[in-house]
Amino acid sequence: MREITSGEKLDQYQLSDLLARSGMASIFKATDTESGATVALKIPHPQYESDVVFYQRFHREEEIGQKIDHPNIVRVLKPREKTKLYMAMEFVEGKSLRALMSEARVLPTDKALDVARQVAGALAYLHEKGIVHRDIKPENILLTAEGSIKLLDFGIALDESARRLTWFGLSNPVGTPDYMAPEQIGGRRGDARTDVYAVGTLLYEMLTGNLPFSSQNPQGLMRIKANEDPKSPSYFVNNFDPSLEAIIMKAIERNPRDRYPSAVELLADLKNPGAVPARDPEAASRRKRQRALIPVALRTPLVVVTVLGALGAMVWLSHRQAPHPEAPAAGKAH
Repeated sequence: MREITSGEKLDQYQLSDLLARSGMASIFKATDTESGATVALKIPHPQYESDVVFYQRFHREEEIGQKIDHPNIVRVLKPREKTKLYMAMEFVEGKSLRALMSEARVLPTDKALDVARQVAGALAYLHEKGIVHRDIKPENILLTAEGSIKLLDFGIALDESARRLTWFGLSNPVGTPDYMAPEQIGGRRGDARTDVYAVGTLLYEMLTGNLPFSSQNPQGLMRIKANEDPKSPSYFVNNFDPSLEAIIMKAIERNPRDRYPSAVELLADLKNPGAVPARDPEAASRRKRQRALIPVALRTPLVVVTVLGALGAMVWLSHRQAPHPEAPAAGKAH
């Protein structure tokens, strides 16, 4: 197996420019010689083509992409035939959200909200189809010259309609540490609320120029996320809009039960942030403390009931098994 390079032809595609190269694959700009359309080809490096796990993940990403049709998600195309492992996608002229955030550390509020709304809208569509992206981050969001966003990279997405293909039972966490939800750190599959967390983190970063958590190494970052609550945006920005802070802090709650239950509900608040009441940190803390005490309060009576029930069952069984005083002994005639 050899590396494909610019200028070569691969099936119906004529490769031209190398657009990007990662540790596992290269992305080329190419022309579909049958339709004349400009496309992007994602081609794995040769050493990964024989890797069974990589092949399954790559194939799953292609399958998920081919059944999605949304204006804010990069389309995955179906070549007439394929002679090797690669993925054909629509070509998007634009730059990543990461590049935009590198140019301007803090985005204008209107721009940040527009991006967050488009991402949330795309996720609402995905979640309706049973797909959780699980790797929402600035590098996976493209912005076109017209201002539209395009989500890409479904390499670790969860498709609940094809569980065997989308989860290998690995305990290692999947995702990018800065945007991973706390539940992903323990290797849990995640659900719609996992993507909600990532959108909240994105909005936090776009509006403050900082992330909710910081650490010198990924392991330390994940440990902090799993055990501590995030700093509020107003920690970094004076006079931060209280309604936007309430939205962001609800989206990035450590416990999934405290977040927006769906991207649809997050999107509703993002469309009308002024209607969201300011957050009451003390009330939130009280709720968490009360909920933490509930299992403890229930545990004692539950144990008592369980023990008493077990003792009662033992007495009942012994009573049933013991011979009745008036019953004849076994083997004796009446």
